[in-house]
Amino acid sequence: MLVGDGSLSVRPALLQEPLGDGRVRCRTCERRCLLRPGEMGWCRTRQNRDGTLVTLIYGIVSSLSANPIEKKPLYHFYPGTVALTSGAWSCNFACPWCQNWEISKRPPDGGEFYSPQAFVVEAVRYGCQGTSISFNEPTLSLEWALDVFRLARQAGLYNTFVTNGYMTDEALTLLVEAGLDGMNVDVKGDARAVREYCRADVEVVWRNLRRAQELGVWVEVTTLVIPGVNDERAVLAGIAARIAGELGPDTPWHLTRYYPAYRFTAPPTPVEVLEQAHRDARAAGLRYVYIGNVPGHPAESTYCPSCGERVIRRWGLWQVENRLREGRCPACGTPVAGRW
Repeated sequence: MLVGDGSLSVRPALLQEPLGDGRVRCRTCERRCLLRPGEMGWCRTRQNRDGTLVTLIYGIVSSLSANPIEKKPLYHFYPGTVALTSGAWSCNFACPWCQNWEISKRPPDGGEFYSPQAFVVEAVRYGCQGTSISFNEPTLSLEWALDVFRLARQAGLYNTFVTNGYMTDEALTLLVEAGLDGMNVDVKGDARAVREYCRADVEVVWRNLRRAQELGVWVEVTTLVIPGVNDERAVLAGIAARIAGELGPDTPWHLTRYYPAYRFTAPPTPVEVLEQAHRDARAAGLRYVYIGNVPGHPAESTYCPSCGERVIRRWGLWQVENRLREGRCPACGTPVAGRW
């Protein structure tokens, strides 16, 4: 069955490979779906139309808000600024605990069309300093994101992604070339958890984290800590060790408290589990480890890695105080890693 009405949201997909007999392979994410005419991809946002792969969501915005950059969360990337944030529809992961399931678990279903020009104009009108594509998986909006990023950079805005990190290397390279400046990437667990719950290969995520850093993107990592899924001390310590060893000790890691959502009914994560993981991550050498979704917790704030001075104080999604001086600790002068 063909989907869509030929509107502005239906465009040829940028990364596709014709294979003969009308078949086409999508090269946007690492699922690399092979589609016959009329078939839709795993994500339900791309379709083979007579041997040509099309995206069904170019410019479609299901959700729009001007958010503090801390909400991504990005704590070491222009703190205190605001990014105009958009989401579309669907996802290429199967997580049963999704916090944004109302849009991520649905195929394209309405929304408002924004041309890239209109979106950037809106960002400037709202007084934002940047853009962010988020809420559902932003890789699915690849073609639109590339156009937005180019225009946003011309307007002096930064560009960010909040992503599961499952794009192809081709897609990631194009995003960076177009102006992607910062990413928060979910590492949802070890190989078993990601395979069982997300139906994906976590090594792809680690590959893209390394590659993004190589390309000059500011990277922060988030792990939603979920009882019975990825909350074992050894699993979290393993993630911390990989961040320190493969991305470097200056890479921020956000340990986020889970609350029941969508089809998952496990109880909220005990704060003690997050605090133990925080201690283990610091012992592994990570300099900037955060606890999220626990408003008022001391580990929301940023501390100097040398003298321990609190240099940025946060409450929930908000920066309350920033004492950095040109990216340095005001007490001892030690540089704090980030984009300031």
